[in-house]
Amino acid sequence: MNTSETNLTHFDASGNAVMVDVSEKTVTFREATAHGIITMNAEAFAAVESGTVKKGDVLGVARIAGIMATKRTSELIPLCHPLPLTKVSVDFRLLPERQAVEALCTVKTAGVTGVEMEALTAVSVAALTIYDMCKAVQKDMKIQNIRLLRKSGGKSGTRTSGGQTRYAHHERGRRLRKHP
Repeated sequence: MNTSETNLTHFDASGNAVMVDVSEKTVTFREATAHGIITMNAEAFAAVESGTVKKGDVLGVARIAGIMATKRTSELIPLCHPLPLTKVSVDFRLLPERQAVEALCTVKTAGVTGVEMEALTAVSVAALTIYDMCKAVQKDMKIQNIRLLRKSGGKSGTRTSGGQTRYAHHERGRRLRKHP
């Protein structure tokens, strides 16, 4: 496997999985936003919307679960670096026309590697928590469209889900200091 041709950074020259060495990278402000959607039947959606699910406050519990998940991402994703997170927000948008709940998570840090995996993990766990709390009402809800919407900071600058790139010096991704 020639990793220079494929740009797969988590493999060495022999094809072995490795954790990327970030010790020489520059500390920058980094931010990532991800989203995911869980669709359900009318009865389950009405219960979430009205707050009448028997297990309790579905969105409140899912918010805490998503936040907790960001702090455990490196324990779940084998080659992911543990990061000092500076801000995590998990929000929900009810989508009545689709009988769905959209989970949105934004994660921030000042560090040498990005927070994309933390944002993606948060929306995944938030959606799974909604599923768990509502499964007595519906057992075949659908979790879908989990994806990164935006990331900023680091060498690659700002990227949005549309593939647009702006470089770090134009955004909050300004350099702070060289990582020791």
